[in-house]
Formats: sequence, structure tokens, C-alpha cells
Amino acid sequence: MTLKTLGAQAAAALDRELMGSGAFSIDQLMELAGLSVSQAVYRVHPPRLGLNILVACGPGNNGGDGLVAARHLFHYGYKPSIYYPKRSNNELYQRLAKQLEDLDVPFVDDFPAALKSTHHIVDAVFGFSFSGEVREPFPAVIRALEETKLPVTSVDAPSSWNIDEGPPKSGLGSNFQPAVLVSLTAPKPLARFFKGRHFVGGRFVSPKIARQYDLDLPQYEGIDQVVEVDHNGQKL
Repeated sequence: MTLKTLGAQAAAALDRELMGSGAFSIDQLMELAGLSVSQAVYRVHPPRLGLNILVACGPGNNGGDGLVAARHLFHYGYKPSIYYPKRSNNELYQRLAKQLEDLDVPFVDDFPAALKSTHHIVDAVFGFSFSGEVREPFPAVIRALEETKLPVTSVDAPSSWNIDEGPPKSGLGSNFQPAVLVSLTAPKPLARFFKGRHFVGGRFVSPKIARQYDLDLPQYEGIDQVVEVDHNGQKL
């Protein structure tokens, strides 16, 4: 059974449904999404492979997921650092950043320089709502992600990719292929262009909402918040 993908409009509608009839708050959904990402990172990059995790966060919900993931990674024993150049004035994001500051998790200003002491990268810059051109200060980040030999885990979408059409045909981001993709709630159409290890995360969709959106949700095991799937969406 191939997992159904969700385009940008359907994914946004599903989020609204979860926060409407599903009775979730955005805080809850972000916490569960970030927890899923942290578990995927632990699965593909256990602590023995290196503790330094650089998390690149954008100004929106994708960046919030990254901030949550960084907090969990800290408590797993990693040493995360955060690149968060466009901090939101939204109270939720401010609280997430404060939680990391209280743990003495460093916030860095120079992403390419921070890569020199990093073992794994979490790309939480742009999510499923991204479209158009990559604006400052993120072009340098996308170039670094294209060029690095370090493993990269992308949150929901590789940053700079079009949600339906995948990587740009040319120019910035066209050579970006992360090692790991964590699709939140359900894979997006861009997943067909992805070549690495693919996880689905988000163990919070009720059967009722799943039926409403015709989702083929994977079977999560035990306390896992993520499921690894192959390129056809089959559980591994």
C-alpha cells in the first residue's frame, strides 16, 4: 500500500482540521512534530556517531519544529546548537527559544562556520508552505547544505524544494539532497524526488480525520513517534 501524499493546500487544511474538530493546539502539534524529528535523528545518527547537532531554523512553523527537536535532542545527551537568524515575535516561538537558552544551548550567527564542528544537521528552515525564491539570510544556508558532506535531516521538506515539484531545476537548491526526510503527518508530493531514508512522523491523527482525508497512516510500533518507509511508502 502506497502512502497518500498531501499537497500544500491539503496539508494546511489538515492542520486546521486538527486544531478545529481535532481539538489540538498549535503548541501540541509542534511539540509532537519536534518529538518525531528528534526520534528520527536518534535513529539515523545515534550518539556514538557524534553529539554535535546543528539545527537551522526558519521563522515559521518548520523552525518551531526544529526548536522543539533541539530541546529533545539535548535531553537525549546531544549537544545541539541553533542557527535562528529571523526570530519570530510570536510568543510561542519566543518561549521555545527561551527553553533552549535556559539549557545553555548556544545560538550561532554564522552557519557555514558552525558546520566545522558539527556531526549532523537538522534542516528546519522551510516547510510545506514554501514557494518562490529563497530570501536572505538563507541562500548561504542552502548553498552550505548543498555542498556539505555531513548528513542532513530535513523536516517535512528539504528547504528550497517545491512541495509538488521537488528540487529546483537549476540554481540554488537544485543539488540539495538530504540524507533523511521526516514527513510530518503524511508525505508530501516532493517525496517522490527524495532518495534517502524516509520517515513519517506525527502519531496524533485520529481515525476519523484520517478517513476524512483518505490517509493511509503507517502502523507505529510501541512508543515510537516515527515509522521508516521505503520509496513506495511501504513500512520497513
